[in-house]
Amino acid sequence: MDNTMPILLVPGLVSSPRIYAPVIPALWRFGPVTVANHIRDDNMGAIARRILAEAPPRFALAGHSMGGYIAFEIMRQAPERVAKLALINTQARPDTPEATARRRGMIERAKAGDYRGVLDDLFPGFVHPSRREDASLRQLVHDMGEDVGAEAFIRQLTAVIGRPDSRPALAWIKCPTLVLTGDEDNTIPNSLSSEMANGIPGAKLVVLPNCGHLPQPEQPQACADALVAWLRD
Repeated sequence: MDNTMPILLVPGLVSSPRIYAPVIPALWRFGPVTVANHIRDDNMGAIARRILAEAPPRFALAGHSMGGYIAFEIMRQAPERVAKLALINTQARPDTPEATARRRGMIERAKAGDYRGVLDDLFPGFVHPSRREDASLRQLVHDMGEDVGAEAFIRQLTAVIGRPDSRPALAWIKCPTLVLTGDEDNTIPNSLSSEMANGIPGAKLVVLPNCGHLPQPEQPQACADALVAWLRD
């Protein structure tokens, strides 16, 4: 009997399919893998609707960072289509005023032509402190930035600023859920992962050691192992 399950992966802010490349071979054994395109709209509702229109009828859903915000919106719109949920280095809370102000500053810089400078400023918060001089990870962030482009980056930031508070919806998530984070995520603190795991019935929390905000390239084997265990459960 064919027990394969389509797997839908949603990247984060200024991330492209490259972010999932280190773990896709391990996931692909469990079913066809699709990386969602999340760069075409400037609000969460529209992003989720478009992804759902292109997605398989039923799938395992993993969202990283901004992709987690999109995953929550997919759960609001079509929970019956999500067989399993993985929330990777993300949070359920809405933007704080301080975060919104930072994002508006990034939008202005990107509009003014300093998109590359914004990526350079984001990088230290994306990786574990021990990896801040890692040239390959910095290149990955720049390559993904080129994949996304400044105009889509601005759309993404606009969507992130306007996202709703997903905490009230946590208790309604009924599918098997993995909450995955790093021990030193300096973009979204892992305390917010604990908050999600505590709010979702039966959720499993995994904290990867020596890992920042980008577990797929920072700790590819441990990240893949956690996602494989989630698909097997």
